Amino acid sequence: MPALVREKLLEWSIAMASPARAASGSPASAETSRLIPVFRFGIALSAFFVVSFSLCVLSYLLLPELAIEHSALSLFLPGFKLLSWPSFFLGLVESFAYGWYIALVFGPIYNVCVSRFR
Repeated sequence: MPALVREKLLEWSIAMASPARAASGSPASAETSRLIPVFRFGIALSAFFVVSFSLCVLSYLLLPELAIEHSALSLFLPGFKLLSWPSFFLGLVESFAYGWYIALVFGPIYNVCVSRFR
């Protein structure tokens, strides 16, 4: 992701949390350090979902007799079917997208709540 986009996401996250501070350009304080950096949160959460999805598929391949219902992934990942390469890559993309969706919705909401209700 280009540095300009990353910088704009960070500015947007801070502006959503405290419009007065973003407009004044004052340096970061202890309050700002409690905010969730949306870009970092999105990358971390997406990586977590991708790794979890990959481990789940890998466990299905290595331990097929395990008493876990792996077909439940199709409930959360539309179009996913076990044991096909296109479906596996679709699951990776959807897992990554879900991570960013949660980060872009939860991050700003959390930042606004932290700054408003302290």
